[in-house]
This record gives sequence, structure tokens and C-alpha cells, in this order.
Amino acid sequence: MSEMLVDADVLVLGGGPAGCWAALSAAEAGARVVLADKGYCGTSGAAASAGHGVWYVPPDPAMREEAMASREALGGHLADRTWSSRVIDTAYRQVNRLGEWGYPFPADEPARKVGKDGHVNYGRGLQGPAYMRLMRRRVTSARVRILDHSPALELLTDGAGQVSGARGVRRQKGGSWEVRAKAVVLATGGCTFLSGGLGCNVLTGEGSLMAAEVGAHFSGMEFSSAYAIAPAFSAVTKTAYYQYATFTHEDGSIVEGAGWHSRSPIARALDEGPVYAVLDQAPAEIHDRLRRGQPNFFAPFDRRGIDPFTQRFPVTLRSEATMRGTGGLHVADDECRTDVTGLFAAGDVATRELICGGFTGGASHNGAWAVSSGTIAGAGAARHALTRTGALGPVSGPSGRRSVFGSAAPGAGSLQWREVATAVQDEVLPYRKNYFRAGAQLRESLATLDRTWRAVGEDLRWTPEDVVHAREAAGMTAVARWMYTSALSREESRGMHKRLDAAGQDVRYRHRLLVGGLDELWTAPDPVAPVTGVDTTAAA
Repeated sequence: MSEMLVDADVLVLGGGPAGCWAALSAAEAGARVVLADKGYCGTSGAAASAGHGVWYVPPDPAMREEAMASREALGGHLADRTWSSRVIDTAYRQVNRLGEWGYPFPADEPARKVGKDGHVNYGRGLQGPAYMRLMRRRVTSARVRILDHSPALELLTDGAGQVSGARGVRRQKGGSWEVRAKAVVLATGGCTFLSGGLGCNVLTGEGSLMAAEVGAHFSGMEFSSAYAIAPAFSAVTKTAYYQYATFTHEDGSIVEGAGWHSRSPIARALDEGPVYAVLDQAPAEIHDRLRRGQPNFFAPFDRRGIDPFTQRFPVTLRSEATMRGTGGLHVADDECRTDVTGLFAAGDVATRELICGGFTGGASHNGAWAVSSGTIAGAGAARHALTRTGALGPVSGPSGRRSVFGSAAPGAGSLQWREVATAVQDEVLPYRKNYFRAGAQLRESLATLDRTWRAVGEDLRWTPEDVVHAREAAGMTAVARWMYTSALSREESRGMHKRLDAAGQDVRYRHRLLVGGLDELWTAPDPVAPVTGVDTTAAA
């Protein structure tokens, strides 16, 4: 199998918003940058497939105070004001740059006006296809080398354990690739367990597994019970539009308490039978604006001849797990370093607790985090790379037995990757296991996932043709175990983590929760600084 060898200062893994901002930031700092994307950079992933919001707040002290304070209680008082302020600043500055670069913000947008700082206030919405098309152009013009359709399979380390690049496969051109770099930014996204959300089936957790194999650990993985409303016949998950919905059972009776911010009644009803929605609460005068704001939301209805404003349609809930959750790689310092030298994290693969605690809601905070953490991690990786002395010595992949790579002997076991994926889905997708959590069920699911993990290590079969799927299956298994280990350790309900057997917040758990390990998992508390003048003892 042919191998492509490349040297760089910084390697970015992932081509979504966080990866593109990281690559651009590193290149602007003077680093030689390579970006490797699992798909085609600019089109793959959740952000590229649809419109989404950004936590975009003008530099007005009162507005910024309100923006930070408004989500602190919802997130269980686990956010960090210093980080929130920094992310707001960075996202505001970079979104303004998008306007300067020619992003097609609507000319008739009421919020588009010159602010007191002299900048145009561009509002909060970005259309994914146009946004990511522009980001690819900017990354290319910054002389970043892009490796499309080149999923990474393992990180490389030097003799001292410092991350020094990665290896992967070239899906279209064939063969493998190896990039030796003085710093790596991991921006591979969260994990949605192949639940079928639009643009999300590339989010399967192998990036997190690669990081864990070299010693990184995670924070906030219990905040991973996110589900989005979608038509039962569609992959489009735009939950905000359901603020205008009436939800009914099959017989037409109302699903009591259901709403876009109250999905528990929908989940319970779906366990009993079909649930329907109709957007009959949307005033007629905004119908056209809603269509223009999210065209892909309406495409599945138009294909079926359904008017969602007047006709009922069946709905479901699709897991968004750690993509819409807030857990991910532990951010160890203000440059978005992980706990492993040479490895940085950005976007959904990193914890977002720093800005929103245990609950994000829509894309707003996640969108700002992608922009900001990418910018910060890219600059930090460039500084690390450009000050790392000496030539890169011999490098190797992690020694863990789950470091499945196409240049090694193919796995000769009997377990197929599809069997692994299904086994994991059976534990993390059902509402009664993940949405409505309880200690007994968490322990039962963890026992099943532990058996699956052992089977992955001992009996997984793979060939060079399906090595990527094998890594995805292993990644899904690892992420599920970290999720439920953290959820079992947090014996309370906080943020989006809800325990049926531990209702309400417990002051003893007002800390972030670290989790790590591969075969043997561990958890540890991570203290949170108190917020002056804020009552953090109230029940959820």
C-alpha cells in the first residue's frame, strides 16, 4: 500500500468550523499547516449541512453580563466567566472578519448596522454551506495543505510521549498518509453514534479514542443526553422551529407539557406510540422568513407535499450526544491544550463546560466555541511548534491494542464492526437508558459496554477496506463508556444530565467531573471557582 509522507509544523485533524479556524489561525501565526479531513473540507460535518447560530454579543458590558448570566443556572453553575468573556470577544471579532471577507449576510437583516465600536453588527446566524465554502477558501489562500477524504486513524508520539503527528488512510486516492508535525490540533467533532442526524454520521468518536490512547482525558462526559426533534422521515434536526409546534398523539390528543424546550414528554410519548407535530403557532407573516432562514428544514416536507404549518407530520428524537452535549477533551490551559504535550483540542471534541456548564441548548454557544477554540488552539499549536527545538525524532503510534491501522496485520477475529456499532446504539440511543437515567440502568448498560469493549480488543475483524469503520466502532464504544461512567458518578441532576433516582442539584457535586482510561476507567472531581453574588445551591 502506497504511503504519503508529509512534514508540517501544525497538523489539524478535522475540517469543520473549529478545524478551519485552527488551521487559519496557525497559518497566520507563521506555521506550516496541514489539515486532514475525514470528508471534503467545507462540506462534511454538522455545521456545513445547515444554518446555525453563533453566540454573538456586541462589546457592550451590560449585554455581555446578561449573556453570561442568562445561561449559568441552566448549565448548573459550572461555567467559567473568564472563558465566557474570552469566547464572546473572539467570536465577535471573527464573525466580523467573515463579513469583511464577503460572507453573504442578509442585506435586509435588521441587526446589520454599525455599532459603537465602528464594526458592523452582523447578527447571529450563519448558513452552513456558504460559511464553510468561505472558510475553505480562506484556509486555502493561507497556504494550508488540505488532505480531503483522509480520515486519521492514530496519533504519533516521539520517544518522550509528545504528540508528533498522525497517520491515516486516503479513501479516494488509495494508500495511507503520515504527517509528522510538532503540534496537533484535534478538531474531529463530537459523537452522535450514527443516529442519523443531518451531517452527523461522520461524528463517531474515533478522534476522542486517539487522544485517550496517548493519555488524554475528558471532562463533562455525563452531559451527553441531548436529543433533537426531527420529522420521522428526515435527518434534519432544527429544534428551534418547534417552538411554533403543537404536539399530539396518534389519536389527536395533546402531548401534555411537550415543547421545543421540553422534550421529556415527547420521549415518554414516543415510547408508547407515534407522536405528531404541526407548526400551527407560527404567525402567517413569518412563514416566508422561516423558509428563508432554514431552507433545508422545509425540503423534506416539500418533497412529500406536506405543509408543516397546517398538516400534522410524525416526529422523532435523534441523539446528538456529545455533539450537542458539553463534554469532551479536558482543556488544560488557556491555549486549549489537552493533558498531553503537543496535543490541542477545538470544537465539539473539546469540553464546552467552560462557557455553558452542563447545557448548551442550540448551536449558539457551540458555534461560538468552534470559532473561538479553533482560533485559540491554532495559535497555541503554532507557538508550541515554532518554539519546539530540534528535529522530530523517530515516531510511532500508540501501543494500545486498539490502535487499528491499515499497515498492520488485519484483525482476524469474528466480530464485525456493524455488530459493535449496533451493540453500542442499543445502550445509548433508547430514551429510557440515556435520556431518563438511573443508577441501576447505567450500571447495566456499562456492564454491556465493557463486554463490547473487551470484544473489540480481542475479536474485532477488519480489513484495509473497512479499517475506518472499525475505528469508528471502537470510538463509539469508548465514548459511550466514558459517558456512562461519568453519569453514574454524578449522583444528582444538573444541566442536561437528569437522574430519575437523584432529582435536583446537590451542592456536593458542584464541580466538573474528569474521566479517563481505556480498559480501566476512572473519574475525579475538578473544582469550579465560585461566582460572586450568585446562588448556586438551588435545586435544578
